[in-house]
Formats: sequence, structure tokens, C-alpha cells
Amino acid sequence: MDAEQLRAKQLFTSYQGNTIRMHRAGEYEEYKSYQVSEQTEAEWIQEMIDSYTKQCSIRDWEAVSHLESMARDFKDPRILNNVVRFASKHIMSADSVVKLMYVEHIINIVRSLKGVLSKELLYETLHTSKQILDDIISKPLIIDPGHELVLYNMKDKRSLNLRANNSMEALKSFLN
Repeated sequence: MDAEQLRAKQLFTSYQGNTIRMHRAGEYEEYKSYQVSEQTEAEWIQEMIDSYTKQCSIRDWEAVSHLESMARDFKDPRILNNVVRFASKHIMSADSVVKLMYVEHIINIVRSLKGVLSKELLYETLHTSKQILDDIISKPLIIDPGHELVLYNMKDKRSLNLRANNSMEALKSFLN
């Protein structure tokens, strides 16, 4: 990859492929001057999705937040598939706050991808999310250091359960 391609990729990935943000920052004209093909952009998008998927962690939700943002911009069901796959394998060992944050991000991703999701992926997502929410509601409050409830506008197990129940209602709304 030559220097121009590297610079174009750097611009593209630093704005997660969002040309509106690129334009607002005054760098869109430079990016446009590199005449990147749609195929190359699609490859970079896939690389970013793969990279953020690998960064998913039960310690925080920064990577899933980036994936949520990409779902709004690119409407790619692979994003939801990757997040749900990660959640189904790993999230049950996380603390209560992380579980809730992951489900809330999943719900936002589903909203962003409405109309492009297969029924199978939607049902798998709803099933996995419901399992996580049931676990949050039924088990005692578990909080890892740095995940204080007050930072997330919650004060106790009851407020956590209220948000979990609100998320459960959001899941039900996807069935209609």
C-alpha cells in the first residue's frame, strides 16, 4: 500500500468510515482526493468490524459502542451477528452493569439494522438478550471495580432491574 492509500485508510478508519464526520472535521476533501473505490472502502469496513469484534471484552463495552456506531452508518447485519456471538459465549461471566450495557447496545444495533435483519438473526438476538436480562434480574447485583452504578444513572439493584425490564420491553417491541 502506497503512502496515499495509507493516508486515505487512516482518514477513513479514524472516522469509522463516516464521511459526514470527516466533512465536519474538514478532512473530507483530502479523503475524496484519494479516489478510494467502493470495493476498497467495503474491505476497510470489514477490517474495522473484525477489529472491533476482536476487541470486545467483558471488562468494558467500548468496542461494542464502536460497532453500534458502525451499524448506524453501514447497516451491516454482520455487526449484530458478531456482537451476539460474543455475548452468547462470554457475557454471562461479566458483572451486572456490563451485561446490561451490552444488551442496551444490542438493542440499539437492532434498531439501526431494522429492515435488513434476517428473522433467524433477530430471533437469535432476542433469545440471547433475554437470557442475559433474565440473569441480571434473577441474580444478586455484581459490580466490578470501576463500574459504580451512579456512573450509569442507577443507584441500586432495583434501578438496575428497572432498566433491565425496560430493555425487556424493547425486545418485545421487535416482535411486532
